Amino acid sequence: MITTLTGYPPMRRPASFAFAFPLLLLTTTANAQTDNRAERWRDNCERGWNEGRARFCEVRTYTISPATKISVDGGDNGGVAFIGENRRDVRIVARVQASADDDAAAREIAKQIRIFTDGGQIRSEGPSQRNHTSWSVSYDVYVPTESGLEANTENGGISAEDVRGDMNFEATNGGIHLSDIGGNVRARTTNGGVVANLSGTSWQGRGLDLQTTNGGATVYVPRGYNAQLETGTTNGGMHVDFPITVRGSLNRHISTQLGSGGPLVRVITTNGGVRIAER
Repeated sequence: MITTLTGYPPMRRPASFAFAFPLLLLTTTANAQTDNRAERWRDNCERGWNEGRARFCEVRTYTISPATKISVDGGDNGGVAFIGENRRDVRIVARVQASADDDAAAREIAKQIRIFTDGGQIRSEGPSQRNHTSWSVSYDVYVPTESGLEANTENGGISAEDVRGDMNFEATNGGIHLSDIGGNVRARTTNGGVVANLSGTSWQGRGLDLQTTNGGATVYVPRGYNAQLETGTTNGGMHVDFPITVRGSLNRHISTQLGSGGPLVRVITTNGGVRIAER
């Protein structure tokens, strides 16, 4: 049986235009955006509510040579964001946050936090967290657009945008957001939503396997996209914003060919809703 699902009519996107800039200007603009993002984080960190405890917020920046794979360990409470850029090196912006009963203690905790970047293995070490103290390091990692990536977090999200390569992401409590990426990508989270923003006319690479146990799953698909799309949920609803054709019975799992087909794009949840929307 072939079933066609229909949803709301898609909205037209405004036309966009591309301009060529010298590499130096692109690099300067990218670095300025990176600095602005870090400064915004520091402002929000310093002003944020901290249950009456003192907080120390610091941004540390490192530049390293590209490695076969860039691997980031977010530790107990850190998140990781990978951003692909037209660059030859890897720029790491580490957002350090420490909490204690007073400002001096929080600052002292931050001083004891060490960040390691050897061989593209990015991680942090710090003092034991006790007596109302805590610390975390989150990372914005700016990488060449062709990069192998890996990240693990306990209590923090993972995101990647504008990158192609072999990627493997694992989160326990945190969402995963992937946008404009390609390659051979596998990503898992236990508690958190997952989002895949597809781009271009088809997936460039072996495919995408994105899953969550407890959280919603959303796939944004460009008009005219070509892929083998698989999505579904065990306990949750499904919403499709544009017509698709499904072979077999219609239930909470969908396997369909978009356009002329292509690599497998798989986005699955166990306990959560699924939405497929036109990007």
